[in-house]
Amino acid sequence: MKRRITYNDAGVNIDEADRAVSAIKRFAPKTFNPNVLTSIGSFGAGYLLKGWQNPVLVSSADGVGTKLKIAFATGRHDTIGEDLVNHCVNDIAVQGATPLFFLDYFAVGKLDAKVCAEVVAGVARGCKSNRCALIGGETAEMPGMYAPGEYDLAGFIVGAVERKQLLTGSEIRPGDLLLGLPSTGLHTNGYSLVRKLLSDAELSTDLADELLKIHKSYLAAIQALHNAKLLKGAAHITGGGLTGNIPRILPCDCAVEIDAQSWPRQPIFDLLQERGNIPQDDFRQTFNLGIGMVLIVAPIKVGFVSQILKKLREPSYEIGRVVPWKSRKQPKVVYS
Repeated sequence: MKRRITYNDAGVNIDEADRAVSAIKRFAPKTFNPNVLTSIGSFGAGYLLKGWQNPVLVSSADGVGTKLKIAFATGRHDTIGEDLVNHCVNDIAVQGATPLFFLDYFAVGKLDAKVCAEVVAGVARGCKSNRCALIGGETAEMPGMYAPGEYDLAGFIVGAVERKQLLTGSEIRPGDLLLGLPSTGLHTNGYSLVRKLLSDAELSTDLADELLKIHKSYLAAIQALHNAKLLKGAAHITGGGLTGNIPRILPCDCAVEIDAQSWPRQPIFDLLQERGNIPQDDFRQTFNLGIGMVLIVAPIKVGFVSQILKKLREPSYEIGRVVPWKSRKQPKVVYS
């Protein structure tokens, strides 16, 4: 007689999955607005695109990289979801988009409903603070795919902007100024190198608070400045650092000069550079160095920009300027 084999025997626990879904159903509806037309559990999520005249949909997908390893080491899973949402929000905000809705993907070898609930609670908190609806996602239990106690996390965001207000950087000109908005530490990039430089004990104790600081959302500042028609371009400083991300918004005939001493450097970056004796160019392409968002504005508008940022209690530093790009042999980002 053949032995009966259940899905649970294969490593998939339906009861635990039901508990995880129940937790998600507690958190997600708190992010809903009248445009959400379906409930959690539908095969597809419906969102009413209402109140727009000629909208462009702006979307992005991302993860939080090996920052997850810090969450695993510390057993702290309540902030990583908020990191994910804020990262995705910033990516579409720099194009002038308003976040509409968000979906998450949580994949694990063996599902722990409590851990899943902590992660999704962070996702929901990030969505609510950015006025973005968490309308769906996927929780996947895949035995053998992940080490015990580990999981993967990804997010997908859709926003909208009126076509005439799409922020592309096309109006950037030589002489424009770069304003840097401070990061809250490493945000979600460079953690593979961090794990090489710091011991396991440091990762799980002394530096845990610093390494798990939440990736900041700059949505309010960007929207306020864009609505006031003061913003020529914005760059979210993620993987690639200032060196790799600023050129993404520059016209083909423009480069930038950055004064590397124009903003205070957070101690975590000094610690990492000391530990690894990392070459300066590599360091600048790996970490944000304390600047999480770069705004490009006309010099004549700087005073107005500063007033708005001050009202929002958003510190800023004038970190450089746009210059002509005369030759392909010249780098797009030059430091002084």
